Amino acid sequence: MKKKVAIVALDPQAGRFYAKQIRELFGTRIQISAYSVRDGSVENLERADLYMVSTDAFESVGDLRQYIPIDGEVMEIQVTFLWEVVRQLQNLPAGTRVLFVNLSDKMAREAVSRLNQLGVNQLVFEMYYPGSPLRVRAEDYDLVVTPHEQRYAPPCIKKVLDIGQRVLTASTMTEAALRLGLDELLETSRFQAYQNAVAANTYSFDQMFNRSRRLESQFELLLEILEEGMIGVNEKGEVFACNRKAEEITGVNSKLALHQEATAVYPYLPFRECLKSRRPLPPRVMKIGGTNVNVTMAPVLRGGDCIGAFAGLQRFSDAENRQNELRSQLLHKGHHAKYTFDDVLGDSAAIRRSVSIARRMAANDLPVLLIGETGTGKELFAHAVHNASPRSNGPFVALNCAAMPENLLESELFGYEDGAFTGARRGGKPGMFEFAHGGTLFLDEVEGMSPALQIKLLRVLQEREIMRVGGNQIISVNVRIVAATNEDLEQRVEEGSFRRDLYYRLNTLPVLIPPLRERGEDLFLLIEHFQARLGARFRLSEEVRAVLASHQWRGNIRELRNVVEYFSCTGNAVIGPEDLPPTFRYCPLREERPQPARAVPQPVMEQPGSEEARRFVLRRLLLAAGAGAGRDSLLRAAREEGVALSQLEVRHILAALNREGLVQISRGRGGSRLTEQGVRFCRENQIG
Repeated sequence: MKKKVAIVALDPQAGRFYAKQIRELFGTRIQISAYSVRDGSVENLERADLYMVSTDAFESVGDLRQYIPIDGEVMEIQVTFLWEVVRQLQNLPAGTRVLFVNLSDKMAREAVSRLNQLGVNQLVFEMYYPGSPLRVRAEDYDLVVTPHEQRYAPPCIKKVLDIGQRVLTASTMTEAALRLGLDELLETSRFQAYQNAVAANTYSFDQMFNRSRRLESQFELLLEILEEGMIGVNEKGEVFACNRKAEEITGVNSKLALHQEATAVYPYLPFRECLKSRRPLPPRVMKIGGTNVNVTMAPVLRGGDCIGAFAGLQRFSDAENRQNELRSQLLHKGHHAKYTFDDVLGDSAAIRRSVSIARRMAANDLPVLLIGETGTGKELFAHAVHNASPRSNGPFVALNCAAMPENLLESELFGYEDGAFTGARRGGKPGMFEFAHGGTLFLDEVEGMSPALQIKLLRVLQEREIMRVGGNQIISVNVRIVAATNEDLEQRVEEGSFRRDLYYRLNTLPVLIPPLRERGEDLFLLIEHFQARLGARFRLSEEVRAVLASHQWRGNIRELRNVVEYFSCTGNAVIGPEDLPPTFRYCPLREERPQPARAVPQPVMEQPGSEEARRFVLRRLLLAAGAGAGRDSLLRAAREEGVALSQLEVRHILAALNREGLVQISRGRGGSRLTEQGVRFCRENQIG
């Protein structure tokens, strides 16, 4: 709705000029009318939101109130000159005799006094107005200066300088905008251009006004870039600030809320309580528009007085999304799934069946257990499950549970607080569960978890809550677990090294990934794939193809890739039997096609060549002289000595030796070492 403004001036021409100025600056936001005392139009003065009265219009306040209502909003019009007029007069020679012509003696003296204040002090002024008693002679004056009132100038003086009507001061325009509640106009380029064009000697006021305007602009910019809604009230509880985020959360138009009582617009926000107590209120959760919103409120104090209060509004969903974005920035690797089911190569029925099952499992949100020998591609399947799930836009975080000691694994999974343990990072660190919030956490070799960590993992699966190491706050997490194992977890459950309840929780959606020896012609498809990636050019002889087809491939695809790399380094165009890696000489060919394997292969002690492998493991542990040896170091030594040995075989051999009391197995990086009984056994059987 337009604001009504009434201009009251002595002269009708001046009134119309003032009205024109205000209309150009305020535009369509106002409806303006001009009235004059001299022509009597002031007698028909209509009701207005603001009455702007020139200083020369009435002789007294009593005369003013004769026409304007008692409750009317009245302000005085102050006038000045443009800077270009001031500079023009300052350029006149010093001592120039000037006859200043205006409507009245009072108006003439006000104008000259204003020019003196603005620095026009080198001229000799004399006042002239209609009815002036002065006898004017042309030779007494160099020129006439008049604010667009040359009609009253004596005709004997031919040289006239019209400096135009005096304009409204910038402070008058500013006050009018504030009284009308149109203070947003102060930020427009038109208003700022007007302020720069109009002469003023109110340096302090202008500086303070410009500073205030800059601070207000910065304040509004700050409000808009905040991630939470902000609502501000003054000491009376009236809304003076409301950003777009608050408008979005509350559903209340910010323009309608401004200058209104906060209790009427936002009755659910305790502004009155905050202003009265003059203390920040404890954060509270409110339901606003059907959404849970965290509300914080604090007073604004100045010099001991409460001059207002601010409310901060943040939706729970917004806070969680923001935290998840920040967590992703902290995690530099492993938080994006790289592969899809299209990256699974193979046309065999076994692999197609596994992919089909995994695709169906991915659409669910329950835990997935990937079962397969080492090197079969369990991590690739984990990536693909994530990318085919509704969580594909969330983070994907991978962690090998057997690759680190128990205490380090716990802090990696659940995070830790500042000072939780010696060497803890200052400020603490979020754990993998927090990083994976809204996405998938892949736990490879899950059987490597200690019983204590298994209990904690079970609690996370059940409650979807974690607590950092050394912390005391519960953190809610929304994570899907994809676990992988290359061991028979059922056997581990029977042995008591894996919790039964956790096993059944993880085994909700099991997926068996077939070993390479059960995938038929996929073997040669994968060889071509690795060959293309390496840029290798060779052809396999028929003898080699037969050897590869009958090989056990206990390292599966990982072993196959190593073999292809070995072939590429021979430099031969045709690969013959003599080009096979040395380890193949110790691996017997399959004479017949094996029966379909279980989810996890039989223990290695029941497989061909296990006695040699067993003696090798004992010999290496004896050489370690009690320092312990890990599975990886045993595998490296086996490759160097040409012993055919897989990671799964090492596990089973160590487990069997442990049951016989010959070996002590430590979790994590502690490795395995011979017991005293084991040392005696080696010496008695000439192992060493």
